[in-house]
Amino acid sequence: MFPDIGAVFGPYTYLVSEILFGSVALWLLVRAEALSRAAKTLLVIYPIGFVWDWYTLTIGVFAIPLRTGVELLGIPLEEHIFIVVVPALVLGIHENLLRW
Repeated sequence: MFPDIGAVFGPYTYLVSEILFGSVALWLLVRAEALSRAAKTLLVIYPIGFVWDWYTLTIGVFAIPLRTGVELLGIPLEEHIFIVVVPALVLGIHENLLRW
């Protein structure tokens, strides 16, 4: 049903998807003029997401096969980006709905 982008991007697949969705989140936040407000929220949420990700990866809840292999503080680079992108996308959608 969906194209296998893993065959195209290999170990960079997760990173590419984070960049794609992060770009959408950034566009939505800029469009809603909510970038600075969202940044404050993301700064508060990030440590919670970091601990949550670290814990779930440590106990083996999930594995990430299509990643770069670069780790920062015991968490894959892509997960650090994910911790920011997901709430940023939610905030971007929310802020745009408020303006609608």
